[in-house]
Amino acid sequence: MDLTLEKVSFSVGGESLIGDVSLSLARGTMNVLLGPTLSGKTSLMRLMAGLERPSSGRILIDGKDVTGIPVRHRSVAMVYQQFVNYPTLSVYENIASPLRVARIDGAEVDKRVQDAAKLLGLIPMLQRTPLQLSGGQQQRVAIARALVKRAELVLLDEPLANLDYKLREELREELPRIFAASGAILIYATTEPTEALLLGGNTATLWEGRVTQVGPTAEVYRRPRQIAAARVFSDPPLNELPIEKRGGLVTLANGQQLPVSGFLTGLADGSYRLGFRAEHIALGASRESGLNFQGIVKVTELTGSESFIHVDAGHGTWVCLARGVHEVVPGAAVEVHIDTRQIFVFDAAGQIAAAPSMAASA
Repeated sequence: MDLTLEKVSFSVGGESLIGDVSLSLARGTMNVLLGPTLSGKTSLMRLMAGLERPSSGRILIDGKDVTGIPVRHRSVAMVYQQFVNYPTLSVYENIASPLRVARIDGAEVDKRVQDAAKLLGLIPMLQRTPLQLSGGQQQRVAIARALVKRAELVLLDEPLANLDYKLREELREELPRIFAASGAILIYATTEPTEALLLGGNTATLWEGRVTQVGPTAEVYRRPRQIAAARVFSDPPLNELPIEKRGGLVTLANGQQLPVSGFLTGLADGSYRLGFRAEHIALGASRESGLNFQGIVKVTELTGSESFIHVDAGHGTWVCLARGVHEVVPGAAVEVHIDTRQIFVFDAAGQIAAAPSMAASA
């Protein structure tokens, strides 16, 4: 099946949750909805499933308008972060429940349940009840139930958030392959840019109920067309620097002036905002092309293999990603270097105006 949304909007009590969304999703594809909490991911998935009806616009499956058709008449499976299982049924029967409703042959039911349970590490737990399982195990049961249904549209709303790291990594690799092999459209909602990159496929970035960009995941990450998409697809948050260009000079928010050169050449006079990710700002000044700033360390976060150093450079707090362990104490004076080859330039309306990295990676 192919799923199409045509200018879909959804409001509740006068509040707009989804605004003018148009999407086309093809069968057998992996699609990520990436956005912060309350950006509209769950509302959009509920519209796709038929659990809600849009306030305006149309939803089509294989070209047929299904806007008013309820979920029970569609081939849909949905798994939420907050799992739902039947407490009085065994794990086996929880997984088998949609197959029982569909009156699938007993031997086929057993095969599908066993296959899904094996994939999700649930074989030893099939005769237990959900109340005898941990939260992560119960979430696996909910995923297995969606898997055995073999629906044409599979909606996963942050389904791996409650699982341990090892299982999360395994399922990120397995789930797209399994559902793609069935020809289903797989839609996976997440707040984490790293998870979107690991899943691959296509990504739609959401901001305040609107899709700001959609395309192949790596392309959306490398080539954001709006500052909203760049913000959504940056973790740590996108570092930003407002500037004003007039003639041959660029004026920063603190009044500092710099000559126009390099990536700013050719821009019309006006207000702009530079955006650069944590991996493109480094400790220490550089004589190579780029921008150097003095700053004060606010806090340092150590992850073991990386250090996130928050620096106040007089234009807001920026986050610098440094490989390895760097125990830079709060209050320390540091120099930071911004790699201008990786800077995005957005105009006053938030649209991309220049990005040297685009030309470099094209």
